Amino acid sequence: MEKIAVLVEHRQNEVRDITFEMLGKAHQLLEGGGEVIALFLGDVSQKGLLDQITPHAHRTVAYLDSNLKDFEPLRYQAAFTNIFENVDCQLILMGQTAFGMDFAPAIAAKWKIPFTTDVVDIEASEELHAIRQMYSGKVNAKVSLKPGEKMLCTVRAGAFPAEDIPTVSGELQEITGAIEGDFSARTFVEYLEAAVGDVDITQADIIVSVGRGIKDADNIPIAQELADALGGVVACSRPVADKKWLPKERQVGTSGKTVKPKVYIALGISGAFQHQAGMKGANTIIAVNKDPKAPIFSIAHYGIVDDLFKVVPALTEKVKELRG
Repeated sequence: MEKIAVLVEHRQNEVRDITFEMLGKAHQLLEGGGEVIALFLGDVSQKGLLDQITPHAHRTVAYLDSNLKDFEPLRYQAAFTNIFENVDCQLILMGQTAFGMDFAPAIAAKWKIPFTTDVVDIEASEELHAIRQMYSGKVNAKVSLKPGEKMLCTVRAGAFPAEDIPTVSGELQEITGAIEGDFSARTFVEYLEAAVGDVDITQADIIVSVGRGIKDADNIPIAQELADALGGVVACSRPVADKKWLPKERQVGTSGKTVKPKVYIALGISGAFQHQAGMKGANTIIAVNKDPKAPIFSIAHYGIVDDLFKVVPALTEKVKELRG
């Protein structure tokens, strides 16, 4: 494989982390011997975003048009055609996000490209293999894509690290041209912001997550105090969300959200594979559980076998002491 293209995803004038995760994986697959190409669709006013992308791609191809500020599926598909015809690559990566899940199938169908979704890893030797999780993450399946001039994968957010991406001397190529067609069938209206006070756990660097071992909703402030001391947020496993002790938006796992914080502290969480699938990409995992055989310890970098109601207050006190 010589060339890999990554579709840049941006929202409200910010490049999303999934873009950098895919750029990093593209460099890894090519092992310094190929070309990473970033594909950007956006408005002229968003040209500043390219400064974040060009240092990490050998070539950045940007289609700038006043109608591309926000994602509109039909208009983006038409614009992508202009980029697609100017890019020679063997693999295209898009995010397994609301954006990518809408956009990628249409591109694959239009151009008859071999396509697979929700990829958690990619292996490239003589053939390209995509790794997908099945049965809620219990089984990994290695998928072989039908050989073709181009192949397309959507990548699960948090599957690859977004740090330490190689820096290269990238060139910028701008493409202009009229986007023709009737795009009125599906148009962008507005972004709906989360209610004030809600927490986006996918953006947190430190997460203190509680499971069934917290015993009662009245005990969650114990975890909240630790999270506050660390500058983090509180999340939970499915049993806690099912009991409505915390909102569904705080749930981590296959039926919740996938997170990749710098530190993930699991309190009273047994660590079933459904939960592990949503957080095992964390840089550092710390588990506190009374059961030494709890599955969470199999992926934890540090483990404490003890009662969380003894450990957490002591840990909180120590953090407060160290932070002054």
